[in-house]
Amino acid sequence: MLLVFCTSVLSMSAQNTKKDVLQSIDQKSESYGEISQAIWNLAEMGYQEEKSSALLQKTLEEAGFTIKTGVAGIPTAFIAEYGSGSPIVAIMGEYDALPGLSQEAVAEKKSAGGAAGHACGHHLFGTASTAAAIATKDWMVANNKQGTIRFYGTPAEEGGSGKVYMVRAGLFNDVDIALHWHPGAQNAANAGAALANKSAKFRFHGFSAHAAAAPEQGRSALDGVEAMNMMVNMMREHVLSDARIHYVITSGGKAPNVVPDFAEVYYYARHAKRDVVIDIFDRIVKAAEGAALGTGTTMDYEMIGGTHELLPNLTLQKVMFDNLTEVGGFDYTLEEKAFADKIAKSLGKDNADISVAKNIQPYKTEAKPGGSTDVGDVSFTVPTVGMSAATWVPGTPAHSWQAVAAGGTSIGKKGMMVAAKTLTLTAIDIFSDKKLVEAAKTEFREKRGSDFKYIPLLGDREPALDYRN
Repeated sequence: MLLVFCTSVLSMSAQNTKKDVLQSIDQKSESYGEISQAIWNLAEMGYQEEKSSALLQKTLEEAGFTIKTGVAGIPTAFIAEYGSGSPIVAIMGEYDALPGLSQEAVAEKKSAGGAAGHACGHHLFGTASTAAAIATKDWMVANNKQGTIRFYGTPAEEGGSGKVYMVRAGLFNDVDIALHWHPGAQNAANAGAALANKSAKFRFHGFSAHAAAAPEQGRSALDGVEAMNMMVNMMREHVLSDARIHYVITSGGKAPNVVPDFAEVYYYARHAKRDVVIDIFDRIVKAAEGAALGTGTTMDYEMIGGTHELLPNLTLQKVMFDNLTEVGGFDYTLEEKAFADKIAKSLGKDNADISVAKNIQPYKTEAKPGGSTDVGDVSFTVPTVGMSAATWVPGTPAHSWQAVAAGGTSIGKKGMMVAAKTLTLTAIDIFSDKKLVEAAKTEFREKRGSDFKYIPLLGDREPALDYRN
């Protein structure tokens, strides 16, 4: 017992400085690598991440965190907490995979035989954020720091808007600062940007009949879907040029000689301003109604997701950038370089510029939005800051088999640890400087506006737990 006590004291006393904390994280890198690899192998889709969520919960509970499971009506969402009082610092972690992107950790397109793959690197996201929460907690204990560190296990970021339900349930209301990160192809801590988004599944209902012998008795639900798509495609000419509309037909019938009585199309509408998204989505609904009227079918739709744009906080962003610069990137081994060059060739390039993983991108206060994230809703609730780490071969796009492959190798794990360290150092700065917290909150209030009222874009629907089915 004396040996255990002495070892514990030595461990805590070795966490007094930032340098000590970074060394402590390095010592656990192999363990965190195994956790991320386990989640990569599981590749569970949104709201189905039962084993992935359980693994992160177990890791945090063993580190001394108190766990609340099934929050906001979502079985795979949870909050892990340590400490008491203020400031309350939240670190968010994701762990859902994308459908149809199963891939082995090799430099050629080769399915692993699964239904999904971590093409956005959320296995790394959740693990690195867990590592940061634990490292911050250890630093707090070693330095007798007052405050609360929370890990938010946030499922179904890919279209399921998991964080929106958590925000709507008030789970972030008492948080002072929220931290997040994302896997990527470079190391950067610039001001983020994201597109607001509304998504829904439009379902058309008609009447089945023999397509040759009695077509007049049928009304094709697929005709309704195709008529809707045609009208929405014509609408593209009459929306803002930087708006985005995407769709996939998820059900279109089973046999050509049977008039389909059911068809479904899944739509996204996006823009940098949520008011524009709301307007575009309402017009998409009108197109669906008109398509049903014109084809003699009926239509209903189900809201699936809805997210705000991202509200940056430059006060926090510069702090995170300075910490990322202190942490730095990482070097490729010869084996990793050979893997990267093969990936680069699959992307139409001669070889990979691996110096990108070593360097930190210059600091920028503005960004052009390219995708959407439910972090946006968090950022309108509490001052929020994020970063990206080079977990993929430079030049790799997200949502690709190349991203899945690199995420299952040592390249992904090295980048993950860069993020874990940067988040930890940033959390330490927040706990150490009350003026930083107040300055971030002041900027947040000014940018959000005094008349802001949070209205979730997905309305009052219950979590879309079966949206991947």
